[in-house]
Amino acid sequence: MLTKKNLITTALTLGLWGATAQAETFNFVQQPDTQDTLVVFQAGEHVSSDLTRLDELSQQQISNALKLKQFNGEMGQIVEVLMPQGLDTQRLVIMGIGDSNKMTSGEVNKLGANITAYFSQNQSQAISVLTSGLSDRNSNTSFAAELAHGINLRAYQFDKYLTEKKPAEKHYQISASNSEATQARYQQLAAIEKGVFLARDLTSEVPSAMTPVDFANAAKELKKLGVKITILTPEQIEKLGMGALHAVGRGSNEGARLVVAHWQGNDNAPIALVGKGITFDSGGYNIKAVGDSISRMKSDMAGAATVLGTIKALALQQADVNVVGVMAMAANMVSATALAPGDVLMTAEGLSVEVLNTDAEGRLVLADGMWYARHHYEPQVMVDIATLTGSKVRALGKRYTAIFSDDDTLVDELTFSGHAVDEKLWRLPLAYEDLLKSPIADLKNAGYGGPGASTAAVFLKQFSGDTSWAHLDIAGSALAAKDEGITPEGGTGHGVRLLSHWIMNRDK
Repeated sequence: MLTKKNLITTALTLGLWGATAQAETFNFVQQPDTQDTLVVFQAGEHVSSDLTRLDELSQQQISNALKLKQFNGEMGQIVEVLMPQGLDTQRLVIMGIGDSNKMTSGEVNKLGANITAYFSQNQSQAISVLTSGLSDRNSNTSFAAELAHGINLRAYQFDKYLTEKKPAEKHYQISASNSEATQARYQQLAAIEKGVFLARDLTSEVPSAMTPVDFANAAKELKKLGVKITILTPEQIEKLGMGALHAVGRGSNEGARLVVAHWQGNDNAPIALVGKGITFDSGGYNIKAVGDSISRMKSDMAGAATVLGTIKALALQQADVNVVGVMAMAANMVSATALAPGDVLMTAEGLSVEVLNTDAEGRLVLADGMWYARHHYEPQVMVDIATLTGSKVRALGKRYTAIFSDDDTLVDELTFSGHAVDEKLWRLPLAYEDLLKSPIADLKNAGYGGPGASTAAVFLKQFSGDTSWAHLDIAGSALAAKDEGITPEGGTGHGVRLLSHWIMNRDK
């Protein structure tokens, strides 16, 4: 088992599918040394003591430059002064941030991401960042640590297949009023980064190199962190009566896998996270249209990637929580043995399902995954996460995750965490159950005539039992088409920060 003392060393040295070579480096100090680049902030009309001091040293060159650019400290404004007189630095960058005291952690992360984006196109390698007098909603310690977190989240790049690799890492010195407390806080955030990077790596990987077996092998590496890993084969899945998961996987050569990752940091009843893991979704016999849509279907396992990334983040922190991640893995392919429209499946719950659409397969694998989590772990609460429906994207776009639940308290908890880390949730109705009635089975897997995100969610509700449960539909948020905010192009790791925040704070 790891200790707090060697947490960061382990996080930076273990491979564990975590993009560890791509991390920037940080020192938190009360007064940074001279660097080739200096960054200072202005919060609206409030001029910080750092900026006042630097302006005096420059004999008002800085304030004159700001007046010339009509700089007033609003978020997004940036002024750069090259070779400022009186300062031992080559480049001074002044960034407007608006009212920092009202900033959430997620908003500070985006500010850090803006720093990464700004310096991505120049040769600055050693950068000092001054934060004197600045706080988010919590403290200067929180502001400085979350700033570094945002810098690193944006600095990640999946460059495995690129001949031109990411530029050399940059080194940041960030001032903080309490450098030791800031370093301790950033250690927790660095663990979450590793979880996000794992989820991004898994999601960005090409389909032929990220099959259910490949995903299971990636999960096994978490054993080094003290995570208990269980892998069920197609034969074991079928023997347990998990007919839905088995059927979706039988169209591929490898078949389905159920991957279970259990971090038992205490003896409380566990929290269960269930992730959809369709490593490639052709749509089955209801095949998807050829083009951009199907080429992006390597990301249909992003829910499972988020769950595994969250487990890694908790294990790296040695978190005092009991969390089990259940990931239902399959490739939805077309073959002589594949699931066919019109088939009737028997789930482990004992409910039969008429398959009207083989492209509505995510809810099938989740149904058996949710049953397994409940039946084998008796969790106190269960959350599933999935790139489940195009309907969710049409309803909410890519900037919100849809949440469905009949537990108001759970919705409030998750919504609060989503707001804190800027992975926002919006509640949609858990309804239209009548549209799932079938003349030959207990349920249909597609509720035609109703809102697709809601009918998918109410299908899943049939497999939640008496357990407090919420469903998160992250369709549209798992794969970024361009660099934006804290996410570079590619897999986003969306949901790791949300779930980590919720788990670590739900008892506070």
